[in-house]
Parts: sequence; structure tokens; C-alpha cells
Amino acid sequence: MRTLAFLYHDIVPRGRFSISGFQSPDADIYKLDCGEFEKHLKCISEVLDTPPDGSPEARVNDDFRVLLTFDDGGVSASSYTADLLEQFGWRGYFFVTTDWINRPGFLSESQISDLYRRGHIIGSHSCSHPPRMSRCSRQQLDREWQQSVQRLTQTLDAEVSSASVPGGYFSREVAAAAAAAGIRCLFTSEPVASRLEIEGCSVFGRFSVQQGVSADWVSALAAGQASPRIQRYLFWNAKKVIKTLGGQAWLRLRQEVLARRSGDR
Repeated sequence: MRTLAFLYHDIVPRGRFSISGFQSPDADIYKLDCGEFEKHLKCISEVLDTPPDGSPEARVNDDFRVLLTFDDGGVSASSYTADLLEQFGWRGYFFVTTDWINRPGFLSESQISDLYRRGHIIGSHSCSHPPRMSRCSRQQLDREWQQSVQRLTQTLDAEVSSASVPGGYFSREVAAAAAAAGIRCLFTSEPVASRLEIEGCSVFGRFSVQQGVSADWVSALAAGQASPRIQRYLFWNAKKVIKTLGGQAWLRLRQEVLARRSGDR
């Protein structure tokens, strides 16, 4: 069965980007307001064969299952995001950047434990959220995965075996280090519905949702239609080539463009 995993970040009241998660124009474009997210959930629920019924996953049909994932560990997860999910009978995957636990705008240990008790899945989003994880040394990768998994395991007093890759910078070495840290389910930002196995770790793609993504697009993707998957796949791979060739220049250019866009608001 193929997996349609949605990649969200912070869900906040309209315009209140500063209350949760990382603070930058780049981070803000991934923050959705609560009303927008609620429309997405309604559209997804309408195309499911069966309601989520308290599960972190639901089947659209015999070919696809749908997952909702949330990166970074912003504090909005414990209230706005989880509350809206639960109104629809859903649970989500929350991936936490552990060096940021207990900092302003991020989840505390007690909030992480509360999400877990409510039935949500807690996983690692690395320790430090490196800007280009695929360029990290194996020693750095081991630290990012092992220490973050250990921190979350201690917080929850439970096994933590899922994670997501920060920033979309994935490689086989990233997955191999994750597998060595006990991660058995790893999510990337690659917009695919297929699964890859690397050293005992199942690697899943995800479809990123930014501000302004229409509920119709979300509904079509959740229903298993091919067109939104193909569209996002082509865009992602074009961007990946630019990121690979541009390196640090790509990051600087992106930051400058987003800063100008923010100043024009």
C-alpha cells in the first residue's frame, strides 16, 4: 500500500507566526492559519473510505493510506494543531527538534508527553535542525539522530522509532545513521508515495503544504489522484537540481528573496 503523507509545520491563528516554531521569513511560509488547516482536514475526511477513528493513519482505498505529519516541534502542536486533529478524530506524527525543547515558541517536555498520552506519535526531527543535513559527517549524523532519540525516549519513557529529515536534505547516509539510532520509519520531503528500505529503515516521502495551498489540491492529493503528485514531483526535482548546484549560494539567495517578500507585506 502506498503512503500519502502530508508535511505540515505550525498551525497558528491568522498572522500570528511569531508564537510558534522557528522565526524567519523562510519558516513563516510553512505556517498555516487554523481556519485554512481546518478546511484541509474537512476535505481530507470527505475522501476517506473510513474515518480516522483515533488512528494516526487512514485508508483512502485499497491502494493508499493518508498520514498527517508536522515538523519542528513548535508549541502550536500542543493546542491548535492537536485540538483540530482530534475534532476530526485524527492523530498526527509530530517530529521534534530536541535542542529546542523548552525554549520559547517550542514544545516543553510536559507538552510532548501530553501529546503522546493523547495518542499522537512523537518522533525526532534531529537535535539541531542542520541547514544541510545530507552534508553532515557520519559523526554529526550519529549525534543528530542518537541524541534526539535518547532525549525523546527519556521524556516519554517509551520507544521512539520514527523521524523526519530537516530541510529536505536527504541521502542514503542520513537514512543509514537513522537506522543505526533505532529509527525504523523515516520521512523525507521527497513528494512520492512509494517506500524505500535502507538498512532496516522504511523511508517515506511527503507532500509539503505551504500557505495558500488550496483545499481542492489537498483533497485531490488525499483522494489519490495522479495530477497533484506529478505536479509536485516535477517541481521538487527541478528545485533539487538548483539546490544541489547552488549549495550555500542557493540558501543565501532564498533568504534574500524571502526577506524582501516579508518587507513588502
